[in-house]
Amino acid sequence: MTLTISHRRTLNRELEERAQLHPVKPFLIFQPVDDAPLTFSYADFAAQVNRTANALLSLDVRPTDKLLLVLANCPEFLLLWFAAARIGAVIVPVNPLSSDAELQYLASHSEAMLVVVHAADVARGERLGLRHVVVCGKAVGQARSLSDLVMEASAQAPPVASAGSEDEVAILYTSGTTSRPKGCLITHANYIHAGEAVAQHAGVGPEDRNLVVLPYFHGNAQYYSTMSALVVGASLVVTDRFSASRFWDIAARHQATIASLFAAPMRMLLAQPEAPLPEHRPRLAFFAQSLTRAQLEEWQHRFGVPLLQIYGMTEQLGWPMANPLHGLRDNMSIGRPTLPFRCRVVDEHGLEVAPGNPGQLLVHGVPGVSLMRGYFKNPEATTDAIRDGWLWTGDNVREREDGLFEFVDRAKDMIKRAGENVAASEVEAVLKDHPAVFDAAVIGVPDPMRDEAIKAYIVVREGRQVTAEELIAWCASRLAKFRVPELVEFRPELPRTSVGKIQKHLLRAEHQQSVLSA
Repeated sequence: MTLTISHRRTLNRELEERAQLHPVKPFLIFQPVDDAPLTFSYADFAAQVNRTANALLSLDVRPTDKLLLVLANCPEFLLLWFAAARIGAVIVPVNPLSSDAELQYLASHSEAMLVVVHAADVARGERLGLRHVVVCGKAVGQARSLSDLVMEASAQAPPVASAGSEDEVAILYTSGTTSRPKGCLITHANYIHAGEAVAQHAGVGPEDRNLVVLPYFHGNAQYYSTMSALVVGASLVVTDRFSASRFWDIAARHQATIASLFAAPMRMLLAQPEAPLPEHRPRLAFFAQSLTRAQLEEWQHRFGVPLLQIYGMTEQLGWPMANPLHGLRDNMSIGRPTLPFRCRVVDEHGLEVAPGNPGQLLVHGVPGVSLMRGYFKNPEATTDAIRDGWLWTGDNVREREDGLFEFVDRAKDMIKRAGENVAASEVEAVLKDHPAVFDAAVIGVPDPMRDEAIKAYIVVREGRQVTAEELIAWCASRLAKFRVPELVEFRPELPRTSVGKIQKHLLRAEHQQSVLSA
């Protein structure tokens, strides 16, 4: 038997150990942006998990049953997550802003038998036709109240054997930058591995308080914030949503020491009017997705919170690449390979590329431990993604002379123009350097002569003006001719997923529709 750091460890064993060691220490401080906080000690939270698990058993939830959680950040999400893990059920987190068609697909594909919703979504939940509809709050119509079920349940450990570390806990569907999301199967061992890997690299300790403003229906808040806190006995400060105007006040009020962010909320914080900040600020913020050099400098000048850019994705557990915690770091890069992982950079044939050349990042790991177990009900996609223990990420990176790596683009975002490969991200970076540009997205669109033409979608800064011709000239003075956009379209905003990724497939579809309609 090959032993790993997650051997025999489960979410429930971790919680029980911490509840024994730190019974009165806060585990979860839930802070609604517009309301008073609610605090659970480790012992309180463990007891509520038992009650929630017994409540699920009263609804005939059994091992391997799938529970659709259509929830924004709330204590109930975490209680259901750990309660399902205790009795062997599997959570399927879903963005509450999903369309009815998206909800129907995820409910059907995941084979969910129960859905948990907020009161506003009860009608949508009922239309799914599942065995049970449970509402957070008061009972509505045929929907059962989760709080009532929990109050009636016992706080004793449920009479179901704890799951093993190899058992599945969650199906996390990819965030939708492509048209059909795939469900990543995540085990107890996966979660433990993510927690240990992040805690060790970021130096998370028992006295830390991780601030969670990102949504729990995606992996970031689960993997990086919650699990790194749990495995070391730290605390969580969880908001119901991200608020740029309240972010620093909430961090100071609860003495948060670590925050997890990505580019979109960071730009929102930078867009806030300059004002005096509370004296207390987190000691570290790790983030993913690119900012410009000017934005990084403005962040340090205004906020003074050290940043650490990392690379991660739902399919692998932890950060295969990250900037160093100690020593020199360059947050224009994604850092270098981290201790638990091995990485390669290869061309389309799987051959390693030389430093300085872009290639697809491959991450080596163990399915069900450091990599997802696979895609739910999709063996073909699983086989294509994980080959001989190597996860093909679909992301192109480039090694610099200093040994750090920079993200280039999604492999599918490479534009083929007249025999040249153009990375959309490199064009976007030049556009974002223009003083009138707030945001930019670049795609390739069909061109009968050159395979693809380059089209840029632009969001202009408030109070600024710029023309398409000016932006094309700006790029022409800074990029090789074959990288310069031919088409520019202005938008009030760009379509994004709930974690800020630009949905370029929607832009491509809209362009195609406009061509057909012309």
